[in-house]
Amino acid sequence: MEKVCRFEDLTCWKRARELRKLLYQLANNLPQYEQFKLASQIRSAASSITANIAEGYGRFNFQEKIYFARIARASALESEDHLYTCLDARYIDQQKFNCLYRECEGVSIAINGYIGFMLDQKKLYQMP
Repeated sequence: MEKVCRFEDLTCWKRARELRKLLYQLANNLPQYEQFKLASQIRSAASSITANIAEGYGRFNFQEKIYFARIARASALESEDHLYTCLDARYIDQQKFNCLYRECEGVSIAINGYIGFMLDQKKLYQMP
């Protein structure tokens, strides 16, 4: 296991960064009339994932760290919903949807692992 010295070292942040790149590509390829609505929402949700992981990492106590990780996970789920919108509007095909959806799920799983790790650490540091 690699030592974590900065938020950039977190596996969940690394995975979320890659997802953000993919979702930005999707948003950039949407029709022009979607650029100020759906594309903006996709970009916002995608950047919220990495930003909240980073912000939580910088917090002092475990509850705050966990709180921001949960917001990041919620943004990953929001991204999944935006993918359904893109699929239903036929902006993407089923194959592209499946690929991006799996990436979102993978990020959520990685965030869940990070939350579990923090909960375990919290238990270690609690007074008996």
